[in-house]
Amino acid sequence: MSTPQKNGIACDDGNAPNGTCVNQDRSEDSDYLVHDIAQHTNLRSGPHENLSRGVPGKRKLPVSTVEMLVGREGNYSGRGRFSSADGCHVLSRYLPVNGPWWVDHLKSRAYVSQFSADGSLFVAGFQRSHIRIYNVDKGWKVQKDILAKSLRWTITDASLSPDQQFLVYSSLSPIVHIVNVGSAASESIANITEIHEGLDFSVDDYDDDDYEGIGIFSVKFSTDGKELVAASSDNSIYVYDLEAKRPSLRILAHKSDVNTVCFADETGHLLFSGSDDHLCKVWDRRCFGTRGKAAGVLVGHLEGITFIDSRGDGRYFISNGKDQTTKLWDIRKMSSNVPYTPRLRDPHFDYRWMDYPTHARAVKHPHDQSLATYKGHKVLRTLIRCYFSPAYSTGQKYIYTGSSDGSLHIYDLVSGDQVVSCHHHEAPVRDCSWHPLYPTIVTSSWDGVIARWEFPGSDEEPARHAPRQRRPSY
Repeated sequence: MSTPQKNGIACDDGNAPNGTCVNQDRSEDSDYLVHDIAQHTNLRSGPHENLSRGVPGKRKLPVSTVEMLVGREGNYSGRGRFSSADGCHVLSRYLPVNGPWWVDHLKSRAYVSQFSADGSLFVAGFQRSHIRIYNVDKGWKVQKDILAKSLRWTITDASLSPDQQFLVYSSLSPIVHIVNVGSAASESIANITEIHEGLDFSVDDYDDDDYEGIGIFSVKFSTDGKELVAASSDNSIYVYDLEAKRPSLRILAHKSDVNTVCFADETGHLLFSGSDDHLCKVWDRRCFGTRGKAAGVLVGHLEGITFIDSRGDGRYFISNGKDQTTKLWDIRKMSSNVPYTPRLRDPHFDYRWMDYPTHARAVKHPHDQSLATYKGHKVLRTLIRCYFSPAYSTGQKYIYTGSSDGSLHIYDLVSGDQVVSCHHHEAPVRDCSWHPLYPTIVTSSWDGVIARWEFPGSDEEPARHAPRQRRPSY
């Protein structure tokens, strides 16, 4: 995509003494996404055309908040109020880049951090067995302090149930644990103060794998809360039936570790997966046997995929890759059967301790099926995550991602511009989460810091800290 664009929102360094936010200029000849997702995004986040001029009859100018307020008061649109797209246009102009304010700091790497669907709770998972659930509405007070059970290396993922009563957490183990977070106890020590029930993802029907050695990299609740979907190191995807308390489906999905999987939409029929074999795949459970084929394959990444986020419409998703890119996909462009292809680059590259080769950054897959590619962040050391911005406040106008250089990066979905890059952390930002309703983003890093970025920000001073010596990354 094009070089980053300078956004209309200035990030004043005076508001962020410890974090640095950079808005970068876009070249005049930048390419724009020419696809119907661009039209959908504009419809969701663009203002009514009659609100784009401050005075009726004047030449149409770029839409400012003041102009839109004038247009609303003058009822230029004929509605007498803002539509949801008008509201998204206003809110999306004020990005949460002021700060950061520290939410918490533990002497352990932060791997997972996510808001609940309604934004009232926030979950953070740390390497040394800690999971904390914060009550956002009560000043980020710790509502539940969970000491996890039987971890192997770290907590790899955690997911809240839709009703926010249960939380599952995974590790490099076939056992996923579930905790009742709706209980009154503020402290949950595994099988001491509360039972953390183990959900065994092993499948007896297959004898070709060592299940004791597999690990779960990603686990998610279905929309109805009745199932879990998980991605594992034995090249498989698992679907777990919570009522039957057993796996209902195992898919031998890829030729390498499956790092990420998610439901494509609310129906739960479609799944998206990404693997170290550098392929993204689509699975339709309605016409699928336990040893069936993928509904489609999407190629374009040169290295393994670290994370996938669905737009929620069953059609579009984004993926982070170890080739240092985020890609946008439309499943209507998928191929029915793409054979596994070897890496187009040096096969000895290992993202866990090596920098990505400079000469490889310009290499493009000859059969790239993605709609757009976003560059500027770094996907090294760990499985960096990326997401669409919230539909309610931005109309999913942006995508955002952590970075191994300790930064948060926000891109314009349609133009590809890097709108903002926020620097604060001293280690990789593995996960980040945008509040579903308000202009707040939380970043979690291997430096143990959970940091909050806001617009305009609270009255308190942003957190200050003395630099610490970096720990080696493995």
